Amino acid sequence: MYRYEYPRPAVTVDVVIFSMRADDLVVLLVKRKLAPYKGQWALPGGFVNPNESLDRACARELEEETGLSNVRFQQLGAFGDPGRDPRGHTISVAFFTFIVAESAILRAGDDAAEVAWHPLANLAKELPTGTHPAPVRRTKARAVVGKGGKPARPSRATKKGTIDLAFDHRRIIDMAQMCLVERLRDPTRAASFDLVPSHFTMSELQRVYEVVLQHPLDKRNFRAKLLAAHLIEPASASRRGPHRPAQLYRWKGAAR
Repeated sequence: MYRYEYPRPAVTVDVVIFSMRADDLVVLLVKRKLAPYKGQWALPGGFVNPNESLDRACARELEEETGLSNVRFQQLGAFGDPGRDPRGHTISVAFFTFIVAESAILRAGDDAAEVAWHPLANLAKELPTGTHPAPVRRTKARAVVGKGGKPARPSRATKKGTIDLAFDHRRIIDMAQMCLVERLRDPTRAASFDLVPSHFTMSELQRVYEVVLQHPLDKRNFRAKLLAAHLIEPASASRRGPHRPAQLYRWKGAAR
């Protein structure tokens, strides 16, 4: 067997999964069960196995730690600062996506003690370049699921209710958020993620765009652009409420 002459960095994958819960833009995090950063929240991910593709490693780690499978994601970029992992020089290839939280059945597993959705507003800001997040007290989580699918015991919040993430994961989340914003700046551009359920109202879709872009959109203009671009079409069903039934829409194409 050929033996490389020089030391090589290890390779890992991390995945950023965004969603909406109420009016919050949230991200899926796991609480680490093992060192380093035992007991701290982090992105789902892990080491790439020999002869394993990056996409396959991402899907495998995501399913092992959160129970999620068949998730569409896109590659975000590589993060390889020498001091990002106290175990040694590790390069992480990050992926990101957006899914409907209500349809996601979470189950903590592998080296994840808990899995939960957290609002981005609750995450501590990124540390200066070259610094490391220190171990912190246990943090308060929302919609926490423990191993085996049972509700996990809530943990204590950090100072001012913010959550310090392990490694450089806040930096990865920030970059993923910027990429998500860029993808949604133009409503006529087909979204490759599951922003809403298969059948949705125009208001539900517009609300996702407004929360991600962080500014209101004109209702008539938003609807007109999507219909003119032939990205969505009216569904045969409608949703009943206290007033006039709401028109449901769906994405065009078999993939939707």
